[in-house]
Amino acid sequence: MEEEISMFLQEAEELMQKAIEHTQKELSKIRAGKASPTMLDGIKVEYYGADTPLNQVSSATTPDARTIMIKPFEKSIINAIEKAIRNSDLGVNPQNDGDSIRINIPPLTQERRTQLVKQVKNEGENGKISIRNIRKDTNNSLKELQKEGASEDAVKRAEDQVQKLTDQYTAKIDAVLVSKEEELMTV
Repeated sequence: MEEEISMFLQEAEELMQKAIEHTQKELSKIRAGKASPTMLDGIKVEYYGADTPLNQVSSATTPDARTIMIKPFEKSIINAIEKAIRNSDLGVNPQNDGDSIRINIPPLTQERRTQLVKQVKNEGENGKISIRNIRKDTNNSLKELQKEGASEDAVKRAEDQVQKLTDQYTAKIDAVLVSKEEELMTV
């Protein structure tokens, strides 16, 4: 039973780490006034009848802090890429020069910064909810083990460890949120 308990704890910690990584990935998509190719991660382009991620049909670079340059692997899809970017929720205006697409990232207004901070807090809350759900699922599994004959003390110690992990990973999400908010609010 002891090794099953430690297995549950290890699995819970791995899942919590994945929740943090997912939250960080989602936060990286929220732009802070600086150009970054990761801003384009969610964009899909119509490519031979299929919606294909932009990074699979082109390469994106940042020649300077306010510009993203997109070079399609095939010139024939440049208009489809431009259309996909216009239709995205990035709020940018791509310029097509025939060979590549240039996106100028405008500086953020105070109102937009405030909206983005709300979005960041929402993503952070989603990450915390994931961690709390992992805690709940792990504790339910531990209670099942107790019904199968694991000692009450061992299960209680494991639940305490799960709570410590939950607190630890929630604090990590808070730290990530604080740094992202500072990044957004810095003019």
